Formats: sequence, structure tokens, C-alpha cells
Amino acid sequence: GNPYMCNNECDASTPELAHPPELMFDFEGRHPSTFWQSATWKEYPKPLQVNITLSWSKTIELTDNIVITFESGRPDQMILEKSLDYGRTWQPYQYYATDCLDAFHMDPKSVKDLSQHTVLEIICTEEYSTGYTTNSKIIHFEIKDRFAFFAGPRLRNMASLYGQLDTTKKLRDFFTVTDLRIRLLRPAVGEIFVDELHLARYFYAISDIKVRGRCKCNLHATVCVYDNSKLTCECEHNTTGPDCGKCKKNYQGRPWSPGSYLPIPKGTANTCIPSISSIGNCECFGHSNRCSYIDLLNTVICVSCKHNTRGQHCELCRLGYFRNASAQLDDENVCIECYCNPLGSIHDRCNGSGFCECKTGTTGPKCDECLPGNSWHYGCQPNVCDNELLHCQNGGTCHNNVRCLCPAAYTGILCEKLRCEEAGSCGSDSGQGAPPHGSPALLLLTTLLGTASPLVF
Repeated sequence: GNPYMCNNECDASTPELAHPPELMFDFEGRHPSTFWQSATWKEYPKPLQVNITLSWSKTIELTDNIVITFESGRPDQMILEKSLDYGRTWQPYQYYATDCLDAFHMDPKSVKDLSQHTVLEIICTEEYSTGYTTNSKIIHFEIKDRFAFFAGPRLRNMASLYGQLDTTKKLRDFFTVTDLRIRLLRPAVGEIFVDELHLARYFYAISDIKVRGRCKCNLHATVCVYDNSKLTCECEHNTTGPDCGKCKKNYQGRPWSPGSYLPIPKGTANTCIPSISSIGNCECFGHSNRCSYIDLLNTVICVSCKHNTRGQHCELCRLGYFRNASAQLDDENVCIECYCNPLGSIHDRCNGSGFCECKTGTTGPKCDECLPGNSWHYGCQPNVCDNELLHCQNGGTCHNNVRCLCPAAYTGILCEKLRCEEAGSCGSDSGQGAPPHGSPALLLLTTLLGTASPLVF
């Protein structure tokens, strides 16, 4: 028999016969000598069922296997349950039975049968539900084996696990609890039938329960301390609450967000930033009703300025608009469109007086007029000819200041060339190259010669 068991019926009112629940949690090293023990199954066939609830009044993230050491033989039927809302609701974590199909209508499985895709599956295992023997006292809930699906058999690739925990809320919640409950449904019988003549041999006894984890602080704390008999996160990053689950007062400039494991290895703090009301004036002169805090600059700016305004406080005009000097800053018509002529201006922007920047040869407030020597032709273009300075020669006529219409015998920008010169065919028989008889040019030459003759003699 088990040397640790009571020789007589356990009695909670008698110190020598009492085995209270706290004996499941006293530190005893490798070989426990104290244990909790339930009443015996003296009311058989009424089920002998016991619930053991572990509460921390704090959200805990499990980091290692849950280990339960029995001194009475591992139970024939047991359910490990978890709560995420401080015991208000419960959900199964794992089923244990000598016959899963008979006890829970589930096919037996072990964690080794799972994978990355099925790691969240709730299973029933028969691995731990055998009668009492010296080497079969322990029941596990395998946390590390589930970690290994992501971090490798020896948990060397923790970056992969952290990445999955960071991006998969269901996986993160699977390893998170506020309470655990051990539901003992049927004690270790060891035989096919219950020996009704010796019902005192059937009971539950647990010497040790180990739950390893850390306070859930949403990666906003590195220390968890006892405060008024409760575990409390020492919150950082301007967060507060039992799990650092909200931003502190005056630090609600953006929605709260948990810290992130990514990028590995340093992660991201996701610090709560100061509220707009606590750091400055969200004055947008009626052109916006929304502001944003810029962490890098520690300043507030207006968002989505309307009425063609821009700037930190919507106090400037958008490009392509200029300030209406006769309007107040909060006037919807405070900014007037520049209306720069797209053909005459370099861009669509103007200065504070509404004057646009004009292209060469163009003038006017809106760049829609031409300077002297230029004419409008899809914008101001330099004149080729005019009736003042740039005359067409040899009888040519100026057409719209952009080209000379030359007689048939002449060519060139100003009709200054003989067409035959370009062809290399000018001659005495060509009818070109010499002025016609009696032409003004010949009369002018005769006059000049007659005037010069007295100077020779």
C-alpha cells in the first residue's frame, strides 16, 4: 500500500487526521511527505467528485508544463479546466481517462498526435490514467510540447514561437488563464469492478501541484509584485490596470495596444502617447475637428484641413491658393484659388498677393498676357515678324506674327533668300539672280555713279 495514506478515516477537524488543501502547495522538493486527501468513496455508487480550484486574481501566461502529483493513484477520470474571466465561465483544457471513449465519448489522443494547425485542439488522453504504482503518480498538461511545434524540439527557435504568439490571438489566449480547475470525477479503481466491501480504499490524494507562468502584463511590464495580497504588474509605457491593459490618464492620444514581440529580438513597446488635451491646443480655426499627436515631434497637428487650408492649425493655404486678405482665419473663404494660366505660368502656385510665376515672354497677374515682341500662340511665343521691327523682306507679308508669307521666288524666315540659291540653280537664263530692266535698283546704281564722276576728274 501507499505509506503516505491515512491509516484511519481522514478527519479535517482533527489535526492528526487532517490533510487540508494547502498541503498540495507546500514546498517539499523531490519527495513530498505531505498531501491533501479527500473523503473516501463510502457513499458509492454515488459519484465521488471533487473540484480543486486555483485562483490568482490575476491573468497568468503559462510558460511550462502543469504537473500534478497524486499519492492515491492517478484518477480514472479527470478534467483540467481553465477560466479567462476569474472563474465566471470555464472551458476544458484537457480530458484524462482510462477509457476516453467510454468516459467522454472522445477518441484517445496524445499531444504528439497534434501539429501546428491542431495545437489548440482539446484532447482526451489515456497516458496518465492508470492505477497507483510508485512511478506513475504524475499527470502533466504539456505546455512545452505545444511550444515545440513552433520553436523546435529543444525550443531553440523561440523567435518563431514569439512571432506566432504576437500575431495569433487564439494561440496567445490558449496559454493564458486567470484560474485553473481540476475536476476529479472518478478515483483510481485499478480493477474492472469497485470493491464495495472496501470502499475506504477509494479516494483522491494530491501531494503537489506545480503551475509555472508569468503575470500577463501585455508586454508593458518586466516586474510583477504582490500588492495587497494580489499580483500586480509594475506597468511601463504610460499604461495602467491589472494587466497594463489601458493607457494612463492624459496618455490617450491613440488607442491602447499591447506590446509586440516583433521585430525580434527587441520587439515594439507601443507606448501610450500624451492626449491632445494634455499637451497643446487643437485649434484648427474651424477647418478641421480632428487632431493627431506626432510622437517624434511631441506636437499636435490638425488632420484633414478643409476649405483649401493646410498647416499645423489649418492656418495656411493649400498650394494653388492664396490668402484672402479681407477674410478672417476662420472664414470658409479664407483661401482663394490662384487661377494661374496653365499655358503662361510655370506652375499653378501663386504668391501671397495672388501673382503667378510666369514663363519667359509672359506677364500679368495670372500669366495670361504677352510682353512686347511676343504673341499668344498656345502661350506667349517670340514674334517671328511684325509691322514694327521685324519686317518681312522682298514683298513678303507677316502672318499672325509667327511667319512670313514669301513670294514664290523667295524663302527664309523673313523671305531674305532666293529660293534658287538653296537649289544652286541661280543664273542669267534662270530669270532669277538679276534685278529686272528698269528696276529701282538699277536706277539707284546709275544715280550713284553719276554723282561720283566729278570726284574722279
